[in-house]
Amino acid sequence: MEGIKEKAEYCLNCKVKPCSNKGCPLHNEIPDFIKEIKERNYSKAYEILCKTTVLQGVCGRICPHQKQCQGSCVRGIKGEPVSIGDLEAFAFDKAMEEGNSLLKVWKKEIEENKKVLGDKKVAVIGGGPAGLTAAAFLAKEGVEVTIFEKYNYLGGLLVHGIPDFRLDKKIVKQTVDNILDLGVKVEYGKEIGKNIDLDNLEKEYDAVFLAFGANCSSKMGIEGEDLDGVYGGNELLEYNMHPNYEGKIVAVAGGGNVAMDCARTIKRLGAKEVKVVYRRARGQMPAEDKEVEEAMKEGVEFLFQNNIVKVLGEEKVEKLELIKTELVQKEGDTRLSPVNIEGSNYIIDADYVVMALGANPAPFVKDLNLNLTKWGNIEVNENYETSKSKIYAGGDLAGVRGTVAWAAYSGREAAKKIVEKLKEA
Repeated sequence: MEGIKEKAEYCLNCKVKPCSNKGCPLHNEIPDFIKEIKERNYSKAYEILCKTTVLQGVCGRICPHQKQCQGSCVRGIKGEPVSIGDLEAFAFDKAMEEGNSLLKVWKKEIEENKKVLGDKKVAVIGGGPAGLTAAAFLAKEGVEVTIFEKYNYLGGLLVHGIPDFRLDKKIVKQTVDNILDLGVKVEYGKEIGKNIDLDNLEKEYDAVFLAFGANCSSKMGIEGEDLDGVYGGNELLEYNMHPNYEGKIVAVAGGGNVAMDCARTIKRLGAKEVKVVYRRARGQMPAEDKEVEEAMKEGVEFLFQNNIVKVLGEEKVEKLELIKTELVQKEGDTRLSPVNIEGSNYIIDADYVVMALGANPAPFVKDLNLNLTKWGNIEVNENYETSKSKIYAGGDLAGVRGTVAWAAYSGREAAKKIVEKLKEA
């Protein structure tokens, strides 16, 4: 407790609040909730956070804080930033410990809002960060919400995409239960194209919010990528169907948190060597610094400014051909871009290759009769509306930046837009 008080006291309570206004995708009122922790008003701190987020316990633990809120902290200019993530997680944990909840915080608002929108129904497809957040804020507005989830659990990537060593599933369960207590209904084992039809949902509900994610791993488009032993990182984490890594050499292509989660998981499952291959410099990695540092401590090797150009083998992976890269500034681009250095090719041994280079929507999305972007995401306007006015989309399915906080932001904002439309009807 004293450690938390010290972390809270370290906050200067800036008037400008760059941590909130610039750093936090959800624009949480960061100095305000920290001030309440300083004064030991823990329930008030939680109430302030509930204005903008329902994932306090999750985001406090797994957000890329150094690239978001803490990266914008004034104290971080000349020293260490305020430990905003730890304080947010503490506020959630304390609320759960003391029996506080979203329902208790929002009860009066919900009762009043039901008088306005109590007969309106919204279907949310997918129970990940975007879907859960949308469902919670819709329920707050008095809307009757039903989540349709293909698995027998809610949480999406919070359960099957983030390893336990990064996020205790007890926190996910507390978060989900907190949201369901608002009266949100769930139908498990329901998947579009298999046992639910989008056209039927559109007729049955006043609005539909698509939030089932985009979890099909991107490929590099190189020779040998279809050999046995080449896996998609997103699928490995989601389905947890790993090969036997004991004594094996594994290369992981990519530089984001999915690559780090794959590398650390594979190392823990007994791989002899795990090499992360990233074509840019370490300073350009999208992964959180602490995740990179933890991976290094656990024995993961990093090959910065290297690029896989070919996977070698007859039927299964045997070796990799890599090429060195140099970083150059292209005309009209402020960011340094990696360019292959001709003649720098070399070969390394590998038993498995994991592609963790980003993700795309599932193929069935093309059959939903909705407009798509050139990248295959569902196209939405500034109100998160798709090409069909009653259907909305958010999260990485709609091309939102791939962090939990950004997915949650899109869910919250889409809920606001849905409510505005329902009130007009």
